[in-house]
Amino acid sequence: MQAAPVRATQVRTTATPVRATPIPSVADALRAVESLLMSGGQRTARRNAWTSVLEDRRRAKDRVEALRVLEEAGTATRTS
Repeated sequence: MQAAPVRATQVRTTATPVRATPIPSVADALRAVESLLMSGGQRTARRNAWTSVLEDRRRAKDRVEALRVLEEAGTATRTS
């Protein structure tokens, strides 16, 4: 009697399911709640105000950096 041929077992891999839409961030969730609670004009005004705050922070940071560079340049000039 002849032995049955040996067959390699197939390993099935299952792909990780991919979401069609990414999980929303906290900011996205807050914007969604904001849009439900406030009218369009208030939402735009709040967004504009926040953008102004961020821009003011950026300018303040730039100002501090420029002051530091000027002070270092002044110190370098005096020691030369």
